[in-house]
Amino acid sequence: MRSLKYILTVGAGLFLVACNDSFMERYPQTSISEDNFFNTPQDLETYTNGLYEILQYSTDDVYSDNISTYSGSNEWDNMLRGNIDEKNVGGWANDGRPDYVGGSHNDWGTLRKCNVLLANAHKAQGDETEINHNIGIGRFFRAWFYFSQIKKYGMAPWYSKPLQTSDTELLEKKQDSRELVVDSIMADLQYSVDNIKAIDSRTRINKWAALALMARVALHEGTYRKYHTELNLQGTANTFLEKAVWATNEIMTNGGFEITGNGAEGYRNLFISSDLSGNKEMILFADYDRTIGHGNNTSSVLDWQWHLSRSLADSYLKMDGTPISQDLSYEKRTFTEMFTDRDPRMAETIMPAGFIGAGDAQAKKVNPTYGGLAQVKFYPRTLDINGGYGKNYNDLPIFRYAEVLLINAEAKAELGTISANDINNTINLLRNRVGVAPLDMNNIKEDPVIAAMYPNVSGPNAKVILEIRRERRVEMACEGLRTDDIKRWCVGEIMEKPSEGMYIPGFGPLDITGDGEPDIAIFKTPADNNLTGENKDKLTVYTLFDENGKEQGIYLSEGDKGYIRFVKDKNIPISFIAPKYYYYPIPFAEIQLNPNLDQPSGW
Repeated sequence: MRSLKYILTVGAGLFLVACNDSFMERYPQTSISEDNFFNTPQDLETYTNGLYEILQYSTDDVYSDNISTYSGSNEWDNMLRGNIDEKNVGGWANDGRPDYVGGSHNDWGTLRKCNVLLANAHKAQGDETEINHNIGIGRFFRAWFYFSQIKKYGMAPWYSKPLQTSDTELLEKKQDSRELVVDSIMADLQYSVDNIKAIDSRTRINKWAALALMARVALHEGTYRKYHTELNLQGTANTFLEKAVWATNEIMTNGGFEITGNGAEGYRNLFISSDLSGNKEMILFADYDRTIGHGNNTSSVLDWQWHLSRSLADSYLKMDGTPISQDLSYEKRTFTEMFTDRDPRMAETIMPAGFIGAGDAQAKKVNPTYGGLAQVKFYPRTLDINGGYGKNYNDLPIFRYAEVLLINAEAKAELGTISANDINNTINLLRNRVGVAPLDMNNIKEDPVIAAMYPNVSGPNAKVILEIRRERRVEMACEGLRTDDIKRWCVGEIMEKPSEGMYIPGFGPLDITGDGEPDIAIFKTPADNNLTGENKDKLTVYTLFDENGKEQGIYLSEGDKGYIRFVKDKNIPISFIAPKYYYYPIPFAEIQLNPNLDQPSGW
């Protein structure tokens, strides 16, 4: 089959990719091969340098319920609207995800790179600790690859060696079971945890990063098996939840990490700093540096192709720890009012009124065509690290301590073992940083909104689980975890609800920068535009219909007022089909090449 032939052919340039200068000095390019490499721990380290491109990290939550709308193309969104099936889906042979800042490195060639190392590492002579450390890194990346496959397809063929053209039976085999693949992932990660050194570097794979990935995988699998009853694996869910607790306890007890900073600024600096090397919350981060011209594109999170959703905005608590749903006045708060008395993380994630961008002299105007709730998390605030497209130099977290605390709390809550002390050592450390009232697990305020969001949560710990999910959503917003959370909690129906943006009190001029003067105007049609004088030229004008009566992309939930909604959701609504849409189909062409492959459940 073509995709597995790809596994065989990508090795041609493999060693050139993995080399560094010192290696190139020892061997001519033409002589690089498995036969004259992998002889020392240094060779293994050189090779593992080429595996770091596998790492993925996100600066957005496209496409999830944290997003109001997205103008780009997104495969999951298209699938939920009935436009993607096995005939036109991408993936499998080249399973990259271009919406990740870290690049598209999830194809089967990734697996071959890992397996080439693991098949040859035994030849190395030298310090056994160093050899095992690098083997652990190889197994870390193999686990990373297969975790992506399981999340996307539910099962996959497990290969523990680099395939050869003679491996016909392996090349054409069907997928192994979810249980086998996940157990193999966990075995890889256990080896990694046991053998990767606890080095000080936070830009290199270290013991704590291996534990963090183990915890992420274990929580995902434990909750997936618990809530996806169609798998009939509920009886094994707790084994994974207990492993998540163990891994996070190791980090919390022995890692020396802590929640850093105070208030809004402390939270903000996790995502816009030019140097995270001294930040004790970082377990692993991606280093960007102007001096070597290594930049990212984080400035594009603000007002480019998406905005954030009302659903996310409503998840942020008031400063006294009560849900905003209990405040009857909030329902009709305008954009300039909605941030008042709210968790400071809200205004560090969603652009507030009066926000001034890097190099700007005036406050930015919101763009109602995307919903009006622009993302500012990860947006570099100063010109020294915001140089425009591809020239942003803020370091980006891959694993941070806050996620570890959230995993620990969620796993214990799902197991039914969580205590008030556990809450204080996890959730309340995050709330304390920003000054939000702590969570008292014995006095949790009712929030019908969040209860309706997760109807399959029940039992004596239900309220605690819901509040932990809230905390995870707001703390980790725009870090690429939300879609996976929706899937593992088996609440895909969330995506059916029409997305909303900011509240519009009525047609006409609106102040959205907070200076008391109107900045934009919204009218039903161009003919309704009654602006005169200075306002006619000063204000940015939007209409719901053009001069020919064609809808312009947005409408208001109550007709002449209300929350911004999107014509796309009205004309092509999402209908979530479970369990089908929790997985991607394997392209039809791949099934034709290898009829032994099974489509995921529902396809």
